[in-house]
Amino acid sequence: MPTKIYPERYAVFGNPVSHSLSPKIHALFAAQTGQAMTYEAICAPLDGFADAVNTFIVADEGEATEGEAPKGKAKGANVTVPFKLEAYRLADALTPRAAAAGAVNTLSFTRHGMQGDNTDGAGLVRDLTANLGVSLAGLRILVLGAGGAAQGVILPLREQHPAVLFIANRTADKAQKLAAAFGVTGGGFEALTEQTFDLVINATSAGLTGGVLPAPSFSPDALAYEMVYGRQTPFMQAAHAAGARVADGLGMLVEQAAEAFFVWRDVRPETAPVLAALRAGLAASSPEVAQT
Repeated sequence: MPTKIYPERYAVFGNPVSHSLSPKIHALFAAQTGQAMTYEAICAPLDGFADAVNTFIVADEGEATEGEAPKGKAKGANVTVPFKLEAYRLADALTPRAAAAGAVNTLSFTRHGMQGDNTDGAGLVRDLTANLGVSLAGLRILVLGAGGAAQGVILPLREQHPAVLFIANRTADKAQKLAAAFGVTGGGFEALTEQTFDLVINATSAGLTGGVLPAPSFSPDALAYEMVYGRQTPFMQAAHAAGARVADGLGMLVEQAAEAFFVWRDVRPETAPVLAALRAGLAASSPEVAQT
């Protein structure tokens, strides 16, 4: 009798995680590309991330609980807040972009161990260039914030050869340290008063909390990019009032997921129909804002 092969398993780990669009995104990718896989959301205890991941990995292939289909082999996982730093420490090996980001949002389970990757920056760049039609070479780019969200995108942005890449943070020293690590410039918000930017990216938590940020000076046809999605944030409202184009982070979410899907399956899905479906769903409802 031939051996049965069950769909390989993937998941997203977070806490909370019920809001995550990742299971829907990867289900759409799998259907589009004909990949036999499952993808679920797992809420890991705040003090039990590593145990939750290991439990997911070692679940016996072919095992089935009552009312469930038999399990396939665990092959990978996405990681969202608050576990990206823990995933970085848990991984047996890191890709260069994960090492640069200092955080992991994509895990691959192989016979050689657990590999950590970070697809956030690649997702941002692809959303900007492919979906929004922005050529980053030669632009003056401002990144607001110097935390993990900012660190995860600086290297991919720098690799696009902007004329200026400036990191601004309420605490100038933190921005300067992060900038120095990547060979770019940085400082406090007060340093923005005499500069004009073509692209401003909000990588602070203000989009989630409703906080107000200092208004930078936008060049004509500038783009203001908010990493969160699902609402008009004060940053987006201020940028629109200043004459800038605005975009939220839904495209980044889809594109980072597509990059993870490619890492796992070696197949690159078409993101446009998935992004359109999610955008239509958001327009028809009022979901909570999420980052993954």
